[in-house]
Amino acid sequence: MSDMISADLVDLDLSAETKEAAARALAERMVARGRVTDLEGFLADVAAREAQMPTGLDGGIGIPHCRSEHVTEPTLAFGRSAAGIDFGAADGPADLVFLIAAPAGADDAHLTILSALARQLMNAEFTAALRSVGDAADAAALIRGEDPAPADEPRAGAEPVGESTGGTTGDATGGTAGVAAGGGPGGSAGEESGGEGSGESGRPFRIVAVTSCPTGIAHTYMAAESLENAGREAGVEVVVETQGSAGFTRLDPAVIAAADGVILAHDVAVREKDRFAGKPTVDTGVKAAVNRPGELIGEVRSKAARGEVTAAGGAGAGGAAGGDGATTQVGRGGESGEGYGTRLRTWLMSGVSYMVPFVAAGGLLIALGFAIGGYEINKAPSVMDHFVWTQADSWAALLYQIGGVSFAFLVPVLAGYIAYGMADRPGLVPGFVGGSIALTIDAGFLGGLAAGLISGAVVLAIQRVRIPAALRGIMPVVVIPLISSAVVGFLMFVVIGKPIASAQEAMTDWLNGLSGANAVLLGALLGLMMCFDLGGPVNKVAYTFATAGIAVSDPSDSAMKIMAAVMAAGMVPPLAMALATTVRARLFNAAERENGKAAWVLGASFISEGAIPFAAADPLRVIPSSMVGGAVTGALSMAFGATLRAPHGGVFVVPLIGNPLLYLVAVAAGVCVTTALVIVLKGLRRPVPGATAQGPGGGTDPSAPSGAKQPVAA
Repeated sequence: MSDMISADLVDLDLSAETKEAAARALAERMVARGRVTDLEGFLADVAAREAQMPTGLDGGIGIPHCRSEHVTEPTLAFGRSAAGIDFGAADGPADLVFLIAAPAGADDAHLTILSALARQLMNAEFTAALRSVGDAADAAALIRGEDPAPADEPRAGAEPVGESTGGTTGDATGGTAGVAAGGGPGGSAGEESGGEGSGESGRPFRIVAVTSCPTGIAHTYMAAESLENAGREAGVEVVVETQGSAGFTRLDPAVIAAADGVILAHDVAVREKDRFAGKPTVDTGVKAAVNRPGELIGEVRSKAARGEVTAAGGAGAGGAAGGDGATTQVGRGGESGEGYGTRLRTWLMSGVSYMVPFVAAGGLLIALGFAIGGYEINKAPSVMDHFVWTQADSWAALLYQIGGVSFAFLVPVLAGYIAYGMADRPGLVPGFVGGSIALTIDAGFLGGLAAGLISGAVVLAIQRVRIPAALRGIMPVVVIPLISSAVVGFLMFVVIGKPIASAQEAMTDWLNGLSGANAVLLGALLGLMMCFDLGGPVNKVAYTFATAGIAVSDPSDSAMKIMAAVMAAGMVPPLAMALATTVRARLFNAAERENGKAAWVLGASFISEGAIPFAAADPLRVIPSSMVGGAVTGALSMAFGATLRAPHGGVFVVPLIGNPLLYLVAVAAGVCVTTALVIVLKGLRRPVPGATAQGPGGGTDPSAPSGAKQPVAA
């Protein structure tokens, strides 16, 4: 550690006014020491990391940091600002600024030292000593753990960095970091009785946690330390797995099995997340664990008391309709490099994912009602007033009316879970209220989108307000729902509701007026979108656009044509891959040929994800080919005037399709086009034995989520 910071890397009178200026001032000291070779390149890397997530922490701390190819060896620079510098922390500017620079290939030992410093920043005595130190050399010694005080008077908080106690990083890989309520690394149980925190009788409540951030140097370990400290205070055993830059050591399966709850505090995907299925789980961002660990511990204990657990199993073949598998996960972090646009997409997709089951159930029930009772069934009286067990029309009316009730939830659920994706559970109440108001004022799906985003923003704003400790207990159940619902209701009824309703009406009129070439072009565009990412965000945008049109009691003919075109195009990629593996088997390895058999069923069921193993292994050939075929199918479906009232079902709802024979011709045409293009493009290259046989999915694990990065065969 002695080489990582010295007196000339300390500025106790940092005069910078902005975080950019502060980073530059400290980086210039690194350049002077030869630790940074390119000042501007290094600062660009720091700015890129800062754009992913603010590095300010509660308590007046800023920790700009990055891994950069312009850094020669791991280095720390420390600055103390009298005026304070805004690093984006909720409680105001930072007066203690640590610039952490790690080489792109930093070794495990250095990363362990950096992570230990991050943990020390959670020590109030350590930061107090830094605020009072008067000499740069003493500050550097304090950070290194070399106490300038006499040996028989150790300074509080001057624990040597790299040898942290209790909650130390588990090993040089930055893996398991465990602290029990009674202390001691590794998370072995303390012997104090649990009291309120008890799990089973006679032992404390046990929590396992995972922390990770995009860089994996600072927030990962600070969150772990914060959770461990809060666990001690609450009499709860907390064992943390830090998934840091240098890798991670998996928690002992026995520790996970014995846990009463799970906290996942992450801004990148949690590795091997299925290990924690079936337990009460709080899933949040890493900064929440740094700033409010006690709340997270309280929340997971509350979930355990209510018996709320996550479902076992990962994502399955969810279908183009947006299935993310049996269990819908609300994303809060995302991949490294995530910006506002990515987070916005994640929030919107969380709403869509929760809405899709209502769309599928309601749409299919309504379509079955029409199939049994004809299109006049929407004029039938309520089955509460008239229902004859032996009449088919009564059963048709029952199905139609149940489906209509399901459809009535679409906009509130969309808005509620967009807000949930932004602000967690406190966002649900204003989100559902805002979505219901959107229905009341005829603002439709556009109103639901706006209500969800506004609700989430309002709740996040309320949560940033400092409140007395005595009021914190009633915030989530009284104050936040009351204030947020009132604000969202006012905005939706009085301010933005009418303009959004007008925009929704204009869009509906435009759809109803589509005909001829315009309709065909729209069908081609929707086909391209459906086949671009095979169940991903672009695919879901097209699907949501289509379902929005039919999610009414009496959808227009144009809306039903759009729904038909979208489903037809979504069936093309897996069916084409299945056909290609049949007619030109030599172009595919054994695993891909096996996947091709399953793709017949998946494609026929309108599950676009059936083509993902092929697209992941050979995207430059499969995805463009699929898009061309999807565009052909979408355009032909619109040209043929095929209509569809059901939002899902594939070939199993063909009897409910208007012009079913021509509809099947459109699907077949797109499948043939895609198959031909894939065969031609693959035939132009020399097959490499086993080149795509790296996994059971032909180059990728078919169970991997569609958004995961996969090996690419050019």
